[in-house]
Amino acid sequence: MQAFGRFLDVLDALRANCPWDKKQTNESLRPNTIEETYELCDALIKNDVHDICKELGDVLLHICFYAKIAEEKAQFDMADVCNALTRKMITRHPHVYHPSQIDAEDPKPLPYVPENESDSSQTKVTTVSQVLENWEQIKLKEKDGNESVLSGVPEALPSLIKAYRIQDKARNVGFDWEQKEDVWKKVREELDELEVELRKEDKENSTKELGDFLFSVINAARLYKLNPDNALEMTNRKFINRFNYIEAHSIKIGKPLKDMSLEEMDKLWNEAKKEEMREI
Repeated sequence: MQAFGRFLDVLDALRANCPWDKKQTNESLRPNTIEETYELCDALIKNDVHDICKELGDVLLHICFYAKIAEEKAQFDMADVCNALTRKMITRHPHVYHPSQIDAEDPKPLPYVPENESDSSQTKVTTVSQVLENWEQIKLKEKDGNESVLSGVPEALPSLIKAYRIQDKARNVGFDWEQKEDVWKKVREELDELEVELRKEDKENSTKELGDFLFSVINAARLYKLNPDNALEMTNRKFINRFNYIEAHSIKIGKPLKDMSLEEMDKLWNEAKKEEMREI
């Protein structure tokens, strides 16, 4: 708490005395916030502990900066942000906190078994799946919560992540495959429909069917508890490393990539794969 207070004091001083910090607004900070968030995500996927710590600090700076701007406008402050978050987390975890602890100054998390087990709003929760289902139901009941199940999915999310979140939220209210294996029939169906439109060279319908196919593949990943965004990013990095190997070799022998045959590049690609295996 001392460290957090010291940080807030520094932020106050910068806002009052630094020309750059003085002129910042929600609008001017937003692009940097997006960049800092992606830098944190990059550090997380690399599992770089040093960079994770550093990037968490950068993201925290932005969170507190927005609260500072709001405080100057007498809208809310960092304490309001923390208090609202605390109330929300306690309210959405009735299996850990009793409802009477929502506004407590020092709420004690206790395994809470409701006196009236028939009260569906306070049903004992013991699994991760039950926690997520309960979370969505409570959000819908909150005064300023989501108006519908899918309204909580931000429109600005990247499409791949958005598809996963849409499917996951639908699952939390029971809209899902009964058996995860059943999803493969849908994946194959969507692939067949895509191939039909591609053969017709119908770009508009091909685009629609491609979207349906990708959505079904993401659905399959979710059902098998795989994160498609992480998986795709791992493949992106793998491709970059292997292609960089090919490019470095082309520079070494003085032969531009555009002058290399596909067979030559495939050979180097396989060499790069072997290098990866040796590193493992």
